[in-house]
Amino acid sequence: MRRIEVLAYPDIQLLDVSGPLQVFASANDFKRQAGEPAPYEVMVVAASPRIRTSAGLVLEAAALPAHGDEIDTLVVPGGWGVNAACEDSELVQWIAGRSRDATRTASVCSGAMLLATAGLLDGRRAVTHWGRCAEFARRFPAVRLEPDPIFIRDGNVWTSAGVTAGIDLALSLVEADLGRHTALSVARELVVFLKRPGGQAQFSQTLKLQQGDGRFDRLHG
Repeated sequence: MRRIEVLAYPDIQLLDVSGPLQVFASANDFKRQAGEPAPYEVMVVAASPRIRTSAGLVLEAAALPAHGDEIDTLVVPGGWGVNAACEDSELVQWIAGRSRDATRTASVCSGAMLLATAGLLDGRRAVTHWGRCAEFARRFPAVRLEPDPIFIRDGNVWTSAGVTAGIDLALSLVEADLGRHTALSVARELVVFLKRPGGQAQFSQTLKLQQGDGRFDRLHG
């Protein structure tokens, strides 16, 4: 069984947490239905037992595990609280240490900023939410930022683009672990792409176009 720890902190983006969690949970369900043992043990961990997300929902979390016990995957989500989290030196040190215990480390959305603050992305290719790319490039010049991919794997470190890209990332992790058939079955259950077409730039440009004055709205019907 692969142990996966998903980090939480105040004002985290709810979907950054729940999206990957559901992918791994659905993979467990698929295997159980096939008469096989669940492949994942997934835990939300945090410095406090209750974490309020930016959506207002409160998450219950296990305590941050001590360093030394090996895990399969550490997932670091993003959200409005990421800047404050980057200033929490104890949390950043925990991420750096726990990453050494993990076979692989992954970030969702602006969670890449926490990985970068911990020094885990220096010299690596990485991606983050399109709306934070300029800030990220300015703050972390040692990282080889690529603004368009949905997710990037560089060695044992994975980073993903904005919010729902965490689902794409988690599906890719499942595919690497359990094969394409299982990952495709999970994607079908969740009604999402296994391999989403295009990169995140298509979303940023579309949203920019939607900021017009609405003169052509009736044509969209």
